[in-house]
Amino acid sequence: MNAFVNARRNRRIVLRAAAIALGLGTTAFAFAQSTPGWPARPISLVVPFPAGGTTDVLARALADRLSQSLGQPVVVESKPGAGATLGADYVAKAKPDGYTLLMGAVHHTIATSVYRKLPYDFQKDLAPITVVAMVPNVLVVNAVNTPAKNVAELVALAKAAPEKLAYGSNGNGTAQHLIGTQFQASTGAKLLHVPYKGSGPLTTDLLGGQVAMSFDTITPVLQHIKGGKLRALAVTTARRSSVLPEVPTLEEAGLKGFDIGTWFGVLAPAATPKEIVARLNAEMVKIIHSPDFAQRMQAIGAEPLGGTQEEMARQIREETAKFAKLVKEGGVAIE
Repeated sequence: MNAFVNARRNRRIVLRAAAIALGLGTTAFAFAQSTPGWPARPISLVVPFPAGGTTDVLARALADRLSQSLGQPVVVESKPGAGATLGADYVAKAKPDGYTLLMGAVHHTIATSVYRKLPYDFQKDLAPITVVAMVPNVLVVNAVNTPAKNVAELVALAKAAPEKLAYGSNGNGTAQHLIGTQFQASTGAKLLHVPYKGSGPLTTDLLGGQVAMSFDTITPVLQHIKGGKLRALAVTTARRSSVLPEVPTLEEAGLKGFDIGTWFGVLAPAATPKEIVARLNAEMVKIIHSPDFAQRMQAIGAEPLGGTQEEMARQIREETAKFAKLVKEGGVAIE
């Protein structure tokens, strides 16, 4: 009897998966029919950080598959600076024809409150397409120069020498900057903030001992944690990471209610035709939900997401409000 029930259940699962795949294929075909002539040339996917960081790695993984899906090259273009706002401004002001896209991130919802004046409005000037993935952040220290073996020991080191222990971030107004601010507020420690243009140069200086610690995403530091050059003390999300299961959360380390991760998603200039945005959503979601993309994400410590344009817009609204409160409480502001 159980074998019969299991067989029926397995058959339903297979049929449901086939229906979903067929639906995605049909949707993509319908959008292709409604956007004749597009794309007719290469598409630029702008990364607002230098090469080598999580944003860049995710963008290249997506661009590789999207090139195949759309039949045109999707070229990753790096435009770093000003806490990822230079790249966002570039895309916000680009021609809204579907040929210039932004690999955005949680940093942009923070920058809205951190920077007193931005030359663009993240919610009004950019159209959400889909969230690609979420990557936990991890508190790491230089394994040679920083003796702390856990969060308590790190806090004790910082309190013994206020504003001497330096932490690096991907720039002013980024998630790493805000996590550092929250960490100080939660522990009473006083750290020295050193902003970089992205994870690449930050990781180089972290390994070289120019900064003692960082709260970067897992992706750029994972190999160095496994290689013993960096020591992971805690992840900043509510749950442990599947690629670092032995590393506790900051809440487990005593910092109650600490839950900040970094999501990454794609946006287009606001006036981009709805048919093109809808087609990009359909193509990207199909890629993100594919087994091989999920496997690539697992290897770098990322959780693939994918969803509707409306879901991404709602997430941006909610997080902009949440981080505005945290920024105000932390007194973080940049002219």
